[in-house]
Amino acid sequence: MKKYIKLLRVKHYIKNLLVFLPVFFGKAIFEPATLLQAVLGCLAFCAVSSAVYILNDIRDVESDRKHPTKKDRPLAAGEITVTSAGVLFGVCILLAALLSFWLGSATGAAVLALYLVLNIGYSLGLKNVPIADVVILASGFVLRVFYGGFITDIVISDWLYLVIISASLYLGLGKRRNEMRMIKDEGRKVLKYYTIPFLDKNMYVCMALTNVFYALWTMDLGVKNLVWTVPFFLVIFLYYSMVTEGDSDGDPVEVVLHHKAILVLAALYVLCMFGLLYFGR
Repeated sequence: MKKYIKLLRVKHYIKNLLVFLPVFFGKAIFEPATLLQAVLGCLAFCAVSSAVYILNDIRDVESDRKHPTKKDRPLAAGEITVTSAGVLFGVCILLAALLSFWLGSATGAAVLALYLVLNIGYSLGLKNVPIADVVILASGFVLRVFYGGFITDIVISDWLYLVIISASLYLGLGKRRNEMRMIKDEGRKVLKYYTIPFLDKNMYVCMALTNVFYALWTMDLGVKNLVWTVPFFLVIFLYYSMVTEGDSDGDPVEVVLHHKAILVLAALYVLCMFGLLYFGR
């Protein structure tokens, strides 16, 4: 089963926790019905995201074999056949459709479908189009937040959406930067259009915007002392940036899961936000 779990990219399900952001910041974490909607929505997004990863692996088998880390993926390594991966892709899509029907949110289902369509387009060629490839990577994070809001009927501040958008672009640019540094243009055609100085400069712009938008969001929310989390947020970003610009391959999940300091800082931040949002005045 390990090879199938690896094909499904289960560890990447951590990204789907973004579905819970509207519930958390909407102070609805203790509402059972709302929380259940978010849980089911998260499962639906896990199924769709796994389907996308499977499709990418099917399309990129040959190029993955040239990649320093992707060569160990089940399809690239020959551990799973393309036929078996195709069947699993269908099962994931069916599961996502059933969960979407159960949730009963037409807008949420549309967001889920948009995520799938964008990523199919990515697999079919948009990944080779500069800027568009990074925008699609970033859109995945943003759509998860939109989806969480739609299925739970919780409206989130525009400032928070801007935080997610700018932070997502930073993550996408960082991923491309480190891929370029590690493998040049071998195995990923789009890298020939980028330069490291270009990626660096735009990463810094997105990082600065993320922190400004976050500060504005804390003041707009109207929760006492929330603005004091700004330095905490900045430190987390700085530490992440330091790790990303080191020997990392730039993958956000790999960076977070393999650096305990980031996990500890993130956990402390969540506890701090929880206390201020739910028990503050």
